[in-house]
Amino acid sequence: MTASQKRPPSRPEEQPARHPEELLRVEGLRKTFPGVVALDNVDFDLRGGEVHVLLGENGAGKSTLIKTLSGAYRPDRGRILAEGREVRIANAQDAERLGIATIYQEFNLVPDLTVAENIFLGRQPRRFGLVDHRRMREDARELLRRVGVDVAPDAKVRDLGIARLQMVEIAKALSLDARVLIMDEPTAVLTSEEVDKLFAIVRHLRADGVGIVFITHHLEEIAALGDRVTVLRDGRSVEQVPATTPEDELVQLMVGRSIEQQYPRQRPGAGEALLSVRGLTRDGVFHDISFDVRAGEVVGLAGLVGAGRTEVARAVFGADPYDTGTVDVRGERLARHDVPAAMGAGLGLVPEDRKGQGLVLDASVQENLGLVTLRSATRSGLVDLKGQRTAAARIARQLGVRMSGPDQQVRTLSGGNQQKVVIGKWLLADTRVLILDEPTRGIDVGAKVEIYQLINELTASGHAVLMISSDLPEVLGMSDRVIVMAHGRIAGELPADQATQDAVMALAVGTATTARGPAPTEHPATQQEKEGPRGH
Repeated sequence: MTASQKRPPSRPEEQPARHPEELLRVEGLRKTFPGVVALDNVDFDLRGGEVHVLLGENGAGKSTLIKTLSGAYRPDRGRILAEGREVRIANAQDAERLGIATIYQEFNLVPDLTVAENIFLGRQPRRFGLVDHRRMREDARELLRRVGVDVAPDAKVRDLGIARLQMVEIAKALSLDARVLIMDEPTAVLTSEEVDKLFAIVRHLRADGVGIVFITHHLEEIAALGDRVTVLRDGRSVEQVPATTPEDELVQLMVGRSIEQQYPRQRPGAGEALLSVRGLTRDGVFHDISFDVRAGEVVGLAGLVGAGRTEVARAVFGADPYDTGTVDVRGERLARHDVPAAMGAGLGLVPEDRKGQGLVLDASVQENLGLVTLRSATRSGLVDLKGQRTAAARIARQLGVRMSGPDQQVRTLSGGNQQKVVIGKWLLADTRVLILDEPTRGIDVGAKVEIYQLINELTASGHAVLMISSDLPEVLGMSDRVIVMAHGRIAGELPADQATQDAVMALAVGTATTARGPAPTEHPATQQEKEGPRGH
């Protein structure tokens, strides 16, 4: 396996010291929101010195459970016991006093403060009534050393990358002397090397007797790190199994049904070219990019992180400028850097950052679904709200968006349902060519299959899909052709029957030649370019 391929860390042969005492127990927990039962009679327990994986689809209740344990929500019914004693966790301070620390996907750090200030925020050491900055820096330095990260205590948080932010959050949890550490999707945006470092820290904490609740969508990580697994489905705890349980059994427990084929690609056959890109170049970013995407076809765009895939997609859509080249949609030449023209021609883009670029989080499901068609639904300055609502409800039903109603705030939906809304707004606009950038990042296996089925429906009805993904098995499983980029250029193109992980990776790292000619001469790779797609 090359260094560029993301892999699950191996489990060491040595067994950590065991600490069998029970740290936390949840019995019959129930939590409801208007129109939604988020938790329904959930049972869960955590022992000292173990990694207990919490597994389930988006919307299964994982986030609600950990927010209840961390004091963000109060349960309607049920009991929480800490070390055998029933407790009431009304806020984050109660959780901290009980030794419960939570690291969320969206870090709880203040960008303009230093690392040391973030670690001890609200708990700064004092001397003669004043903040003892020297002691705070020294204590922070020791905590950072324990988690194995080379970061200066005086560094500003805003200047740190994702992996280091993760380690600062862990150092912050250690500063609380946490007995229970809850980690929500900690590996979602880390490279293989960073995952290895994180897992080493988790194993060290486990050996010290810390109980760890670990949430992940990457099933291969469970056997590598976990001890036990509790599976949640539809707000209920349906099963507790060993971490060595086969992945297909875990999937069946999660979704309540057997998934016979993870990538159910249906290949209706290619028609006319709906998207044609010729000679697209942006100096220093990508060079001489040419390809077609035909009706009924999924074309995968693969390559290492930093190869230029997202930059090409944004330029094609008009979101970013380019210097030379042309983009045609259904034979119509698009003006450069003109998103409205691209949308008008039937081109849509589902961005990799759905929360930051694809959704208005404080708006409703209905309002988000109507974003693309808002202009066409406006007459004499007035929006046809009734028509928008009817159309939004139809698309939401078609996509199976799980919600209490179209007025539900989109930020309260699960990740998979949020992604359906992002795709749905383009379906509402009758988009003919859809660019999907990391369409299943951060969503569970059940929601992924639903997205794949939606892609099948699009191509079966004559639409075209250009799909960018760092999940290499996903690219291979869903693409009719795979275009591989390396260092801002197209290194080669592979039909589905020739697209293997080895063939794609050979092109991505510049070690193969194809009918297009030799791959571009490799220049010194940046750290990002060395990061690879996550394989399974």
